[in-house]
Amino acid sequence: MASNWLGLLVGAALDREDGGSGVMGAIEGTVIEGAVKLVTPLVVTFAIGWAVQYGLRRGLHAITGDEAYQGR
Repeated sequence: MASNWLGLLVGAALDREDGGSGVMGAIEGTVIEGAVKLVTPLVVTFAIGWAVQYGLRRGLHAITGDEAYQGR
């Protein structure tokens, strides 16, 4: 819980701007911050893996002279 203070504070502030008590916003902000902390490493890992396999595939096609991939 202590690591989600930013989500808690931002969510409460946004909920109060809409006229709420801030409690639901604080809960939602905490949950969203936790989800972002969980998903971000997965997305970064996927992006790095995709870039590596794309580069290897382009290099392989350049070495073998595969004409289907020339100019892409």
